[in-house]
Amino acid sequence: KLAAEIKDYDGAKAGIEASLETLGLDYIDLMIIHSPQPWADWAGEDRFFEGNLAAWKALEEAVEAGKIRAIGVSNFQKQDLDNLLQNATTKPMINQVLAHVGNTPFELIDYAKSNGMLVEAYSPIAHGKILDNEEVGAIAAKYGVSIPQLCIRYVLQLDLLALPKTANPDHMKTNADVDFEISDE
Repeated sequence: KLAAEIKDYDGAKAGIEASLETLGLDYIDLMIIHSPQPWADWAGEDRFFEGNLAAWKALEEAVEAGKIRAIGVSNFQKQDLDNLLQNATTKPMINQVLAHVGNTPFELIDYAKSNGMLVEAYSPIAHGKILDNEEVGAIAAKYGVSIPQLCIRYVLQLDLLALPKTANPDHMKTNADVDFEISDE
């Protein structure tokens, strides 16, 4: 990811090169702008349109140079996406959004999809907070699965790419075992 604080062309170019060097790779499969706003300005009035366009230009050039294969964004809202769609050469290929049971931004998801973007749901297990939800636990029990499995299946059934986070190999394995369907009910 390009750090949320990088809102200029030179900074983005340096961030791309630093990532390649740190990873020891000739190219990166996917690089995204982490946020439309620096974290210190999160939810402020300034959407950093010009800075995001400058960073995006560096990403586009890295794609042309074969250093990156795909580019996208994270935490971008409709107006942030519109800025790129209307002013950039390459549209974002992916928008990562916070999406889980209890927080599903359907309008944003539909908008991104309608513009040909893959939508990736990060934190589909609600940063672990959903593990204590009795109602969700009861639904998981009905299907004979864990709460994380139910939550991952939920975003998959919305045709989103699930991005659960765990360092536990056992959790990684069970998180991938989601071969069941949640009923419309």
